[in-house]
Amino acid sequence: MIKLTICAVRKPGMSHEQFDHYWREEHGPLIRSVTEFNRHVRRYVQCHRINAGDAFGTSGDWDGIAELWFDDVADMQRAFSEPRYLEVIRPDELKFVDIERCLSYVSEELEVI
Repeated sequence: MIKLTICAVRKPGMSHEQFDHYWREEHGPLIRSVTEFNRHVRRYVQCHRINAGDAFGTSGDWDGIAELWFDDVADMQRAFSEPRYLEVIRPDELKFVDIERCLSYVSEELEVI
């Protein structure tokens, strides 16, 4: 299994609170409703920032982290090339996310504890 981690940054002019609310209340349910996309996804988690100080190093400039698990890279690529993803989810992402400032990372998890 592989994991796609996306460090998301809000669009200019949008407050963190607006971003957080839209991502949680609009985008999350939208993803859940697009079965053509989510049939490829084993798990999708939104990590919403809380004020707790810097636990390790310094805090990044992103507003949240999305984690998506897939069986393999091919399934990840299929998910993001689904016509319904491109027609429904991608335009919604562009409403609240500054894609050019986001970071992404594809990895395999190694359980340590």
